[in-house]
Amino acid sequence: MSTAPALIELSGIAKTYGTGQAAFQALRGVDLRIVSGEFIAVMGPSGSGKSTAMNIIGCLDTPSAGEYLFQGVHVERLGRNQRALLRRHCLGFVFQGFNLLARTSAQENVELPLLYRGEEAAARHAAAKAALARVGLDGWEAHTAAELSGGQQQRVAIARAIVTSPLVLLADEPTGNLDSTRSHEIMELLAALNREQGITIIMVTHEPDMAAYARRIVHFVDGAVASDEVKDEAREEGVACS
Repeated sequence: MSTAPALIELSGIAKTYGTGQAAFQALRGVDLRIVSGEFIAVMGPSGSGKSTAMNIIGCLDTPSAGEYLFQGVHVERLGRNQRALLRRHCLGFVFQGFNLLARTSAQENVELPLLYRGEEAAARHAAAKAALARVGLDGWEAHTAAELSGGQQQRVAIARAIVTSPLVLLADEPTGNLDSTRSHEIMELLAALNREQGITIIMVTHEPDMAAYARRIVHFVDGAVASDEVKDEAREEGVACS
């Protein structure tokens, strides 16, 4: 495991939903250390806690116990507004369902995070156009989400996630709604973003073929980390990553 300073560090993270007899412990003392530039696949059966851990890392949920450090800052001690700022400025999200506005252009969908940050129109337009070009959609800016294929919609979603230059990209089953060909295209894109731009990627997936693109695979079972494997090679268009 790398000895570089941790970008993200979970120590003894627990999460319990409900109280009394209805209480359910989704996470049971999770320890996880992630350094900048890693590409991690998080796997496990339904109910294993992998999505709960992802939500906590993404500041969409808070732990019941334990410590979560992001660049040395105790996230579990932050208030709601501070966590929202962390999400807005440091994290990007890609979901299985794309979550695009159907009747809104690709350009406008990608601009949304910058609009929330109060960026000027000219800067938003330029950044969104550049992000769309980065994911292979140069010339598709005016097309609405409803006019795009599933693979193209997910590319728009990835462009929206990277337009703010996040430190971490959180991808939750990013290929779950795509066929095999489109799935591998999206994974090759994510691998390129990780390799060429140094974006740290944490991806939840249940598909071994998709996890093969990552350099590290973390398996969750019953709310805990069951295994944490760093691979010698990662899949990238049939060859090992350098």
